[in-house]
Amino acid sequence: MLYSPQSRPLDALAIAVTIALCLTWGFNQVAIKLAIDDIPPLIQAAGRSAAAALCVAAYARLRGIPLFKHDGTLVAGIAAGVLFAIEFLLVYRGLVWTTATRTVLFLYTAPFFVVIGSRLFIPGDHFYPSQWTGLLISFVGIVIAFGLPTPAADPHQMLGDLMALGGAAAWGATTIVIKASRLSRVSAEKTALYQLVVSAPLLALGAFALGEHIDKMPSALAIGAFVYQAVWVVSVSFVIWFALVLRYSANRLSAFTFLTPLFGVAAGHLVLNEPLTPAFALAVAFVAVGLVLVNRAR
Repeated sequence: MLYSPQSRPLDALAIAVTIALCLTWGFNQVAIKLAIDDIPPLIQAAGRSAAAALCVAAYARLRGIPLFKHDGTLVAGIAAGVLFAIEFLLVYRGLVWTTATRTVLFLYTAPFFVVIGSRLFIPGDHFYPSQWTGLLISFVGIVIAFGLPTPAADPHQMLGDLMALGGAAAWGATTIVIKASRLSRVSAEKTALYQLVVSAPLLALGAFALGEHIDKMPSALAIGAFVYQAVWVVSVSFVIWFALVLRYSANRLSAFTFLTPLFGVAAGHLVLNEPLTPAFALAVAFVAVGLVLVNRAR
């Protein structure tokens, strides 16, 4: 059976690559923590976007990939870049008022925004009841891993929760814009560059507005963590992710991002000696069962 790029299910290679990407992003959370005392979060985000833009542009030039061809993608590309910046601004600022655990839970509602948006804007890529069930089971796994948040007693905490939810919506909207616009017909490198070039100055303005600054020369560990983010996470893994989004169902790919916070917990345990709760294994099982249902052939 032939599938369009809008609804193509993930084959074994795509699943393996996506899991590797989620593992990369899980360790990215640890890298941010390792650098955050020396390099504030929005400065990290702005710096890695700028550095990654140079890396991706150099790679595209080396491979002869056209970046400045008039192909009608400018408006969609700018929109994707703005949404990319908004996601990080909302999440990092929201962390000032709410906890990291609550942020993870609200941020990883993003796959639901992708599924809803796909139904509205991407013909042929929609979930059936069994797939919705799988998505919900995977999200329950995240709740088991991080705990169900209690009602916000502090109005500022509620605002932080809403900002994390807004970050999830921006993340989902970025995927929809890429998949539903002319960006779906250009290279993944050009799609990535739009987001990096647009987001870098916006994130830098956010860092300035929030008073972030670097007081001292960052340590070698902080610099290494930043380089990992800029070169591997943003320059390489994001480009691979956009290539997958262009080729496969955005809904199915988005569901796999539930693995990222679990990999983040495991990475925190391995690198930072953070404790693992007994519920973690159960959470992994729920996410795995949910992903099987999401990707099961009808």
